[in-house]
Amino acid sequence: MTNKKNMAQKKQTYRESISEIEDILASIENDELDVDELAEKVQKVTQLLKFCKDKLYKTQEEVEKVLKEMEN
Repeated sequence: MTNKKNMAQKKQTYRESISEIEDILASIENDELDVDELAEKVQKVTQLLKFCKDKLYKTQEEVEKVLKEMEN
């Protein structure tokens, strides 16, 4: 159980998330998943998309903050 906890604590990057989404989509497009796996993968993609959206939003806020500071 410790390994699962350590893996969950590893910080996933935006790039890793996008790559995982692409891999899952390729599996779906190639009919490589059965129904049970499909449901699981769709949930995973949903989580990854939320992570990516949040990351983009936070990055946008940081960029806007820096640009505003540069104006002053």
